[in-house]
Amino acid sequence: MNGSEKDARKYMIPGLERGLIILMELSRNHREMSFAEIVKRVDIPKATAYRAIQTLEYMGFIRRHPSTGLYTLGVNVLRLGFEYVASLDVVQVGQPVIESLRDKTGCSSHIAIRDGQDVIYVARVSAANATIRRVSVGTRLPVHRTSLGRVLLTGMSREAFEALYPEEALPDNEPGAPEDRETLWQRVQEDRQRGYVIGESFFQFGISSIVYPLFNHDGEVEGVVSIMVPVHEIPESDRDRLRHDVAEAADNISNLLGYQGHPGEHYKMR
Repeated sequence: MNGSEKDARKYMIPGLERGLIILMELSRNHREMSFAEIVKRVDIPKATAYRAIQTLEYMGFIRRHPSTGLYTLGVNVLRLGFEYVASLDVVQVGQPVIESLRDKTGCSSHIAIRDGQDVIYVARVSAANATIRRVSVGTRLPVHRTSLGRVLLTGMSREAFEALYPEEALPDNEPGAPEDRETLWQRVQEDRQRGYVIGESFFQFGISSIVYPLFNHDGEVEGVVSIMVPVHEIPESDRDRLRHDVAEAADNISNLLGYQGHPGEHYKMR
């Protein structure tokens, strides 16, 4: 070590240095890591590493999976410009959140995105006593006939919406589907104003859903998170509780995607 390096190290703060080393190790690995694995890779004494990790978790720079206990980068790293977190996709950040949502609500939970006129389920976890097996990762459903699809449309401009549905007549006229393009547009505007959709037997009789949008760091609708409730109509006694749980999950995923506003306060139209 030369003289200039010694002078530089003289003013370094050991605790800060160790915390940054842990963040860089998590960033390089692009995956969740256990406490033992972190300690082994950074070559820091266990007690010191534990204090650093506890501090970083408290400040939101790393997060601990509630079920597995594994660590990954947290939402506050986004504010420091770490490209890794900014590039994480909705499935990577959302999977542990919908697992917690399932555990909290007892309902199967999903994340979906839009591909043209289709909703695609990209992540799912089933409730322990789930009797609904039809929806799996990769399942496609029509956007205009599903509550998930309507929420996915809430981030679209009128121009983009008409490009998606160039004809006044929608692709089918199944029971429960909007009558035409204008009817669908008006429903989507109501959904956007409300900020969520509760769909009771909207697509499938006897199945209800609660759906909230997911926003990315640009304020665009990146996807949706939902729970599937195996009842024709959600009891009033459960409605607010379940809606709050889904809203909280949506907020968490949106924050992990870099969204720093309050979900629903504004949309960036695509």
